Amino acid sequence: MVNHSIPASTARDGMLDTPGRVPAPDLARGFMLLAIAFAHAPLFVLTLDRGDPVANDVINVFHNFFVNNHARPMFAFLFGYSLVQLLNRRMERGGDWVRTRTLLRRRGWWLVAIGFVHMAVLAPIDILAAYGLSAVLLVGLLRAKDATLLWTAGIGLVPATALAGFATWYPMAHDSSPYGAGSIAAGADGPWALLAERLQVWPFALITGVLMVIPGVLVGVWAARRRLLDEPVRHRGYLRNAAIVTLSLSVLGALPAGLVQLGVWAEASAGALWFAALAQPLTGYAGGIGMAAVIGLIAIPAGRGPNRFATVVQALGQRSMSLYLFQSVVFVLVFYPYGLALQDDLGLAGATGVAAATWVVSVALAELMRRAGYRGPAEILLRRLAYR
Repeated sequence: MVNHSIPASTARDGMLDTPGRVPAPDLARGFMLLAIAFAHAPLFVLTLDRGDPVANDVINVFHNFFVNNHARPMFAFLFGYSLVQLLNRRMERGGDWVRTRTLLRRRGWWLVAIGFVHMAVLAPIDILAAYGLSAVLLVGLLRAKDATLLWTAGIGLVPATALAGFATWYPMAHDSSPYGAGSIAAGADGPWALLAERLQVWPFALITGVLMVIPGVLVGVWAARRRLLDEPVRHRGYLRNAAIVTLSLSVLGALPAGLVQLGVWAEASAGALWFAALAQPLTGYAGGIGMAAVIGLIAIPAGRGPNRFATVVQALGQRSMSLYLFQSVVFVLVFYPYGLALQDDLGLAGATGVAAATWVVSVALAELMRRAGYRGPAEILLRRLAYR
């Protein structure tokens, strides 16, 4: 999630000038949008096996090991990291804890409101409201002891893993797609029926989403206190070791579910299915954090001199909320019946291709906004609402 607040001395609503901004957190947010696009695009297709079966199988392996249950923890980690960055920036400018806490909670409530509109108007896969509500609930822990943060994150892993595990177990036990095949693009009959359907589901989805992101948010707070992404050179060894351990654990944890979903492990027992279903999301938290560590390492050579690719991805990270919403606009236009109606024409590989193309266009848009010195419409809106 992007850091929506910047010092008043360097910004005027839509204008942006961030010469002293460290690159790693924004790089991570830019790449995070690619992971989010990969995770969300297949939710819009009706049948995942459309198209070349070999390509679908290859992409399925990629999703099982590096996308499923990885994108959300990475997003949560970076959101928690951004809360500490904002807190530190406010305190360095002479702010006090009470007012800063009020500001963070107000931002959180406005994120819930923006997420609600996103869900109602575009697509019922919103994540902004869940992160906004998590900020409201967890802001008091920003000054808690490290042990309190980590114990709370560990306790939060229990319901988070159970919820994600059930979502993983159900398609494996019923020999169906892990994406819930086409429930988004198909929708109800007519816009008002569709809205009513979404409003019924949204409260449950919001509560579930908050429970699933709490562990990642708190680990992000812990990491931000140590400036792991702000000072990647100083923490190079730690980031390297963390990336190796967490990503290895993530791949191993995803292996059982991947074998079941690919049909390699046939006739798995009920106990084996539950083990596979719980292992993937549990280790997926480690994988999401490991991906952030890898990007921290990538930022080290990128920060040594001019690097065009790093610059444009960093620009995307600075405008991540605007271009996250842009993804939903593209997916609605491409997949919905009142758009190009490709929900029944593309399979898993095709949807992943749409996701990659959308990210590339997002990078181009972010670069245009960077050159114009423009923050991004959603970031500007949130800043005006939160700061009144």
